[in-house]
Amino acid sequence: MKIKQIVKLVFLTAFMIGGLACNVSPVFAANCSGHETAIINCTQTGGTDLKSNGVWALLLLAINILTAGIGIVAVGGIVYGSILYTSAKSNPDQVKKAINIIINVVIGLVTYFLAWSFLNYIIPGGLF
Repeated sequence: MKIKQIVKLVFLTAFMIGGLACNVSPVFAANCSGHETAIINCTQTGGTDLKSNGVWALLLLAINILTAGIGIVAVGGIVYGSILYTSAKSNPDQVKKAINIIINVVIGLVTYFLAWSFLNYIIPGGLF
């Protein structure tokens, strides 16, 4: 699989997950300045405090959706690499490709974890 195809697959999965998150029927409906919403917690007062504005809630929502998407794509990548590896029989090219896919998934997970940790470090008080 080419890198361009992998990037398209990641973005498509992220958009699908984001669309599902936006179209879920609300368990709760909050009134934010006269608008019904089920995505953002409406306890934000709009003050100068970092955690009291709507942008903070959108940032948390985006990071949570991205984290779920990365997890789903990583599991899918490891399953795909495992299937390639087990079906390789005596084909060394397919074994090499499968191992390469699994290694790339692990590298991607470590990279995302490091980026998430960096965000927790630079944002005052952390993300959560």
